[in-house]
Amino acid sequence: MEEYFYPCPYCFTEVSILIDISVPEQQYIEDCERCCNPIEFTISINESQEIEAFSAEPIGQ
Repeated sequence: MEEYFYPCPYCFTEVSILIDISVPEQQYIEDCERCCNPIEFTISINESQEIEAFSAEPIGQ
């Protein structure tokens, strides 16, 4: 697991999530720990187990 910091697309607060770097392609929804709005995460991990691409997008409600 690796801690990754990103700005929330709703409240713009810097928050963190734990990313399982053993899974190469990930897409899931998780609430912001500050404002509780849902965020869709899309994450790619390369062969060296480094975060290659990271996206945190708001979900239209």
